[in-house]
Amino acid sequence: MTPNQLRWDPLPMPERPTDFIEGMTTMACNASCAVHLYAANRSMETRFLYDADAELLLVPQAGRLELATEMGRLQLEPQEIAVIPRGVRFQVRLLDAQARGYVCENFGAALKLPDLGVIGSNGLANPRDFCTPVAAYEDREGDFELVARFQGNLWSARIGHSPLDVVAWHGNHAPYKYDLRRFNTIGSISYDHPDPSIFLVLQSVSDTPGVDTIDFVVFPPRILVAQNTFRPPWYHRNVASEFMGLIHGAYDAKAEGFVPGGASLHNCMSAHGPDADTFAKASAADTSRPDYLTETMAFMFESCDVFRPTTFALETAQLQEDYFRCWQNLGKHFDPARP
Repeated sequence: MTPNQLRWDPLPMPERPTDFIEGMTTMACNASCAVHLYAANRSMETRFLYDADAELLLVPQAGRLELATEMGRLQLEPQEIAVIPRGVRFQVRLLDAQARGYVCENFGAALKLPDLGVIGSNGLANPRDFCTPVAAYEDREGDFELVARFQGNLWSARIGHSPLDVVAWHGNHAPYKYDLRRFNTIGSISYDHPDPSIFLVLQSVSDTPGVDTIDFVVFPPRILVAQNTFRPPWYHRNVASEFMGLIHGAYDAKAEGFVPGGASLHNCMSAHGPDADTFAKASAADTSRPDYLTETMAFMFESCDVFRPTTFALETAQLQEDYFRCWQNLGKHFDPARP
């Protein structure tokens, strides 16, 4: 096991009262972003948060949330995502008894929809499916706490009123949400794999054309029809570093061990791909017939910068020490005599 190839079981749900701030644990970070997991069992009743360092991409895996922000409220359920812009004050309220999920803290350019190029004007995540809140405000006085994330640290101050007291707003620096089930998947209808960018939902662009600091990629239900093609994700290594999570169901490249709420990390130039069981099943599949991938929703935070796992991530009991064994039964199949 190396810091280049790691996998974790889900965070356990807390036993004591724990809100979103208390339940957030940092797993990895780099110059472009930080990746956190959260597990909570109570609302931020008297606490509010804003991030002065970055915008926040929230990916719930279990439990519904209400995001009460300065611009209004967004209700969020698993298989939906939300983005809270940098500096916007908000509160996470639980609509179910417990909640768990993922957070990407984006230090770079604001996330945006990718240019579709030859795909045209429609496809992937369509602008019409993104939702911003209706203006709402709170006129509440009391003993509240305002927590600020600034320069990588959390700072706390007492405040005598709710900071969600914006009566109206105008502009584009606003929270929004998107239902991943609305993603319009593009794929090959002949042979071979298109580039994985066909699964791109949002991107944070860098100063280098064609290189993003963060790609948010989703792997939703879809139909695989490419013939004479190994249909699961292929074995590869690349310059991008990949932090992956599973929201729902099973991921088609990993038959065992990668479960909803879990996570994996494959850093720059670290080879990876389907486990041995998936390889065996896919190699014997009849590719003249389509495969219907249902009951699945996986995603990836992909970065041009290497992720550095935190001490917690390397020492937690959720770390799967035997992750590397999923490839140990892959055999050599090369036969130079075959045409």
